[in-house]
Amino acid sequence: MKEAKGPKLVIAISSTALFDMRESHDIYEAEGVTAYAAYQREHEDDILAPGEAFPLVTKLLRINEKLGGEPRVEVILLSRNSADTGLRVFNSIAHHGLNITRAAFSGGQSPYRYVSAFACHLFLSTHADDVRSALESGMAAATLLPSQSGSSGASDEELRFAFDGDAVLFSDASERIFKERGLDAFTENEKASAHTPMDPGPFKNFLQTLHSLQAEFPADECPIRTALVTARAAPAHERVVRTLREWDIRIDESLFLGGLSKGDFLKSFGADVFFDDQQVHCTSASEHVATGHVPHGVANEKKK
Repeated sequence: MKEAKGPKLVIAISSTALFDMRESHDIYEAEGVTAYAAYQREHEDDILAPGEAFPLVTKLLRINEKLGGEPRVEVILLSRNSADTGLRVFNSIAHHGLNITRAAFSGGQSPYRYVSAFACHLFLSTHADDVRSALESGMAAATLLPSQSGSSGASDEELRFAFDGDAVLFSDASERIFKERGLDAFTENEKASAHTPMDPGPFKNFLQTLHSLQAEFPADECPIRTALVTARAAPAHERVVRTLREWDIRIDESLFLGGLSKGDFLKSFGADVFFDDQQVHCTSASEHVATGHVPHGVANEKKK
């Protein structure tokens, strides 16, 4: 393998994204924190079933086995549990053989503030408020939606990430023009700005680190594949291509759909997870693949 050139890829995951904790959460909602804590202690030796992010985490950690040497991927557990009630989570991690050793148990408070302290590149959670706070702090973050598709992914070996463009990989400046002035104004702006790279969005640094990790593998042996799945179409595609070229980032596959529904294309790509800023696209995509909503940009601004 090639010598490591980039930083280690660090992913923060909430306990409710990693495991199915709906039963205990229902007790918390109905009976309060004391009943919840008692329930977790009583069941701390009962192994939690996999949650939405479990297949993704399994594939991420498997990359270390392929590279050998120092681990190049690390998964951090962030939980609203206390260490006491979180014991069941760590028991489940051990049972499933996941190499997760670092964690922050925030005792009922939002754990998002530890994303930066752990130098994480991505935060995945089922708590929308935590995700929004992380994004406002400059971190890539997404709220994992309940999947309607079951297991996704093209194979048990390859890890496939799919990204929307505007307000995810790129800033929302162009999307804002579309929202405020319509398609014709958007198209004219993109044609006029074709040679002007777009500003980065919240997921640019995550994609950059992912690209660096891909470069550590021979091209025909890389277990990671990326795709851009965007509603853009020609001629608005040129600015995307030139922006990625300016960033020196390779996207393996690029789908310019011109407004077509993304779900079938994501299924064909075999995405393990897809990130989009618009709730309507996320809901549609979740029928086919695991999906993370990125509550960023003009589409997520509260209407006055």
